[in-house]
Amino acid sequence: QLQASGGGLVQIGGSLRLSCAFSGRTFGNYAMGWFRQAPEKEREFVAAISWSGGATYYGDSVKRRFTVSRDNAKNTVYLQMNDLKPEDTAVYYCAAGPRDTSYYSNYGYDYWGHGTQVTVSS
Repeated sequence: QLQASGGGLVQIGGSLRLSCAFSGRTFGNYAMGWFRQAPEKEREFVAAISWSGGATYYGDSVKRRFTVSRDNAKNTVYLQMNDLKPEDTAVYYCAAGPRDTSYYSNYGYDYWGHGTQVTVSS
């Protein structure tokens, strides 16, 4: 089970930190990803992190603004979002996939959380 939290309303240039709590399986066996979906748009890859935390991956639109991390002792993955822009407004989903997953693809993940809304206002 995946439970995302931390979304909310923030002004342009602000920051938020999303958390995703993982339960029911061995967290360290899974790569973790963040995706987002804005109204009438396809789900978009945001960031991912390998099972060990040793490798991270980012979508082009969030590079140098967002940081993904994980705490395997707490079974939690985080997404620190800085310098937020209106185009970051979306529902953000966390997902878990096998260690050797295709990080950038929806199909690389087996388990999905329900999402948390992020709204960036001007």
